[in-house]
Formats: sequence, C-alpha cells, structure tokens
Amino acid sequence: MRAARTQHGRRVAAAALTALLAGPALAACSGLEGGKEGGTATGSGTVTSIEAADRGAPVAFAGTTLDGDQLDIADYRGKVVVLNVWGSWCAPCREEAPALVTAEKDLASSGVAFLGIDVRETSKANADAFIRTYGIPWPSIDDQGGKTLLALRGILPPTATPSTLVLDPKGRVAARILGPVPTAITLKDLAEDAAS
Repeated sequence: MRAARTQHGRRVAAAALTALLAGPALAACSGLEGGKEGGTATGSGTVTSIEAADRGAPVAFAGTTLDGDQLDIADYRGKVVVLNVWGSWCAPCREEAPALVTAEKDLASSGVAFLGIDVRETSKANADAFIRTYGIPWPSIDDQGGKTLLALRGILPPTATPSTLVLDPKGRVAARILGPVPTAITLKDLAEDAAS
C-alpha cells in the first residue's frame, strides 16, 4: 500500500513537472482591477499535496449557486470534491476549463464531485456564457460578496483566481493548486490520492 502511494505521488509530481516544462506557465488573475483581465500574478499552477495526517479541519461554507439553488459543502462529505475558484473575466480560467472538464469526465465513475466558486463576476450573463462555452456540468456558488472565499481564508489567498482545492471524503484539503490546473492528469491523480 505504501509503495503504491509513493508511486502515485511520483506520478503526480511528474505530471506537474511535465505540465510546467511543456509550455509557458500562466499567471493567475488577481481581479484587483475591478474584474478586468490581468492584474497581479498570484500563482502559476503550483501544486501542493497534503498528507492525510497533516490535513486540517474540514472546510465549511454554504451559498447560493448561479442557478439559485442552495449548496452546502457539508452535504458532500463522504466524497472527494474538486473545488475550483473561477471568473469569466479571468484568462487563465478559460485556459484551464478544458482540463477541468476532461478530469470531471474521467473521474465521474469514481464519484468525485466538482463544484465551482464564481468570483468578482461582472454579470450573470457572462458567467452563464462561460459555463455554456466550456460545457461545465457542475454547479458554482455565486460568490460576488466574497463570503465563500472568506470562509477559505488561510487556505486560499483571497485574490488567487483561478485556484483549485481537492477535498478528501472528510472535507479536508488534500491538495491545492494556486493558478491554473496544469493538466487533467494532474488533477485526476490528486483526486485519486485524496480518496485513499
């Protein structure tokens, strides 16, 4: 079991390294300029895995989705959750969207749940267009007031868009990506590691 985990961890590291060497790293959008593209870079796809013994308390937040439904992260306990922070105004969010959709399809049979947190959006129409353009099937919390990101303080920088968390079945952060997801394979490996 230990050897399998070590080998799996090596695959995650190799996939992340390959993604970084394969092309220019994308900077994350800060959104400090009123939701415009650009801004200060806050991440470049930096992947951090957290051993089970070192994971903190389960994350806790609730909110209203872009469709007007209520969503509470506690309802997802027992599942691995991929939680992606995005905005339609963010160029790296558009760059990473295909990898997220591919990973979601690859992980569907494993029961991994995907959720989004839409931040600093200029209009619901822009958010809806982003979702349609990239074929994103999972729900996203409408976090224009920043309440959800505030609940994740200490885990994510408040301006790190895009960023992605992988939560283990207990709701604890098992992995974090600051900046765009390097590849679908990286995200798939992180989710599989979080399940074990």
